Amino acid sequence: VQLVESGGALVQPGESLRLSCIVSGSVFNIFAMGWYHQAPGAQRVMVAGIREDGGTTYDDSVKGRFTISRDNAKKTVYLQMHNLKPDDTGVYYCNAQGPLWSWGQGTQVTVSS
Repeated sequence: VQLVESGGALVQPGESLRLSCIVSGSVFNIFAMGWYHQAPGAQRVMVAGIREDGGTTYDDSVKGRFTISRDNAKKTVYLQMHNLKPDDTGVYYCNAQGPLWSWGQGTQVTVSS
């Protein structure tokens, strides 16, 4: 299975980003997916999850600011990020919840003024 994340960038506090993750080499629609955040020097933490039926869960740190969604036809999961904060800085990864697969390269998000 290959996971390819994209969409990260250097932004100022309060700005928005949309991350994408394309999954190849596996059936996609039967898996709950998640976006994971790894801040500098910290462990990877799942900040948003989406079930096969579209139900979503969020870490308190991003609730109300981030929205996870999926397009099963495109085998893609998205993370819309609003009102970004410096604490959101780090590398973002997607994976089937567990996590189930080997990690992709991630995409770097830096929030700084």
